[in-house]
Amino acid sequence: QVQLVESGGGLVQAGGSLRLSCEASGRTISNNAMGWFRQAPGKEREFVAAINWSGFITQYAGSVKGRFTIARDNAQNAVYLQMNSLKPEDTAVYYCAARQGRTAQTMGIEYPYWGQGTQVTVSS
Repeated sequence: QVQLVESGGGLVQAGGSLRLSCEASGRTISNNAMGWFRQAPGKEREFVAAINWSGFITQYAGSVKGRFTIARDNAQNAVYLQMNSLKPEDTAVYYCAARQGRTAQTMGIEYPYWGQGTQVTVSS
């Protein structure tokens, strides 16, 4: 089993930046693809970004492409999401998730392991 803990959320003004971190424990995630998802109030959970096991392949939702960057540090057993040029519509609870496989996927059902989430609020 792997446990995931997100941090780095908070309140920021539109146009600002935040860096989310996801620290894994229980076992190494160096062979696992990782993803970030978000859920806004009253909306379904949606894909944000994913990264393969090596960090060389990434995928992004169209709404965040060019603004968000996913990265990983396998030595630290962690994954990060750098969020720039934040917009009020980015307000949501952000979740880190781990796959059992190595390839990045955009569907939440592909990820059996999830963190508790961290709140990101962007004010206009």
